[in-house]
Amino acid sequence: MLPELLNLWDYLIQSISQIRILDVLDIAIITLAVYWLLRLATKTRAMQVVKGLGLVFLLSRITDFIGLTGITYLLNYIIGAGAVILVVVFQPEIRRALESLGRGRYFSKAGLPLFHQSDISWVGEELLGALLSLAKSRTGALVVVEAGPPLDDIIQTGTQLDAVVSQPLIENIFRPGSPLHDGAIVLQGDRIAGAGCFLPLSAQDIDRQLGTRHRAALGMSENSPATVFVVSEETGAISKAAGGELERNMDVRALRGALDTLFVVSETPQTLGEWIRRKRGRDDA
Repeated sequence: MLPELLNLWDYLIQSISQIRILDVLDIAIITLAVYWLLRLATKTRAMQVVKGLGLVFLLSRITDFIGLTGITYLLNYIIGAGAVILVVVFQPEIRRALESLGRGRYFSKAGLPLFHQSDISWVGEELLGALLSLAKSRTGALVVVEAGPPLDDIIQTGTQLDAVVSQPLIENIFRPGSPLHDGAIVLQGDRIAGAGCFLPLSAQDIDRQLGTRHRAALGMSENSPATVFVVSEETGAISKAAGGELERNMDVRALRGALDTLFVVSETPQTLGEWIRRKRGRDDA
């Protein structure tokens, strides 16, 4: 017994000594990629499929131990096609991740993450009044507040407005019977850039009481750093979606706090040329 243990120990030492830094890096990258995919799938239906594949693997080991050759062969065939299955299972998550990379600030119009600050707190007051009024009348609404990369592709799905943000205008857009009331409005700074816009739907498993607006708000927040506000036409409750998370039934205090964070000191992207002109202007002064 002792010689066998010594041989095993020597084998382990020899194997470890042959491991290169690149091997460790390779394993670390694969581990992070798998962890990242699992995190993306945790709140979606894809996680149920992953659990199913795990069960298939467990069953294959059991049937192999028992000696059920035919069933083991079929299960191993499914496991052998695991790479293709994983691509199919994680297709929405992979697409969402690639879209997030494409929307990153390094791929924005400016080409560089340059910003200037401006106080547009009055926009938050206008939006607060509109959301509370819409909630009181139980009028459904979907408001996207842009943050970071421009959402031009989303704006192009609706009607481009470029109008100053105001409570009456927002209320009129979402008034039942309005041509644009079914879609979302997109706010860029102090402007309503578009209305009647279509948002990507989330694949998360959400409460069945929530409708398409909430799923669209989550989808938008998963694909961009934007914050999305939703007014339910069934209950009049106001919700906020950000970072793929949904905060439901917000009261006035919570809503005001969220809007203050977005609008009291907002960061507006500027191009490299604008930044150079601004800097030259300050230096000349």
